[in-house]
Amino acid sequence: MSDPISKRGLLLGLGNPLLDISANTDHDFLEKYGLKLNDAILAEEKHIPIYKEMAENYKVDYTAGGACQNTMRVAQWLVKEKNMFAFMGCIGKDKFGEILESKAKEAGVLVSYQYHDTLPTGTCAVVITDQGKNRSLCAYLSAANGFSREHLDKPENQTLINKAKYFYITSFFLTVSPSSIMQIAEHACENNKKFCMNLSAPFLCQFFKEPMMQAMPYVDILFGNEQEAATFSKEQELGTENVEEIALLISTLPKKVNFQEL
Repeated sequence: MSDPISKRGLLLGLGNPLLDISANTDHDFLEKYGLKLNDAILAEEKHIPIYKEMAENYKVDYTAGGACQNTMRVAQWLVKEKNMFAFMGCIGKDKFGEILESKAKEAGVLVSYQYHDTLPTGTCAVVITDQGKNRSLCAYLSAANGFSREHLDKPENQTLINKAKYFYITSFFLTVSPSSIMQIAEHACENNKKFCMNLSAPFLCQFFKEPMMQAMPYVDILFGNEQEAATFSKEQELGTENVEEIALLISTLPKKVNFQEL
């Protein structure tokens, strides 16, 4: 019989933790903050009050969110065994941060957050209208942008990194700490572990292609949808919009290998 303790942190994800704040509202609320039906945007200054207003004036549901943390949370739910999936990211020292950490742990995720002294916890307003038919998302990254590579060097986090057999990075994290991504990628390569990355969004393939391509030689498994693949192909001049052809061409890109273990 397998030892559950040995599986703790089997997969480690790094990303932008956000507290999802969901509430049923109306079209007047959407118009107040200039939101469109089923749109997903980054918060501007005019959107900042939306999170407090939703928390104070509506019946809200809180969820440990952010693309990478969501993946860890759902994967944890599938396997039914707590602490198999670990996550690192940066949150604030505030009420929303406390709720976020509580919700992540409640879901069974093994979290090791970095805590920012001044920035508030990142949040995502999930504005639900028309009896659940439409959802509009407004994300405020805030403290999530404050993750630093030094967090990886803490002894307890080195333990997590060393124990993990698989790593998962979303390309959203390219906007925050490319050096942290490279540290994890190099560790995975040197220790013959699996390094997985998600293209995450077309704009990342377009505007963050330099750090993306620095990490690409270390990638063992790459995730992406059709639109992301098409943008990647265009930016990397692969010469095709056919998803199957793009996948095959990506598989031929240079790959880092630990020759000492061959």
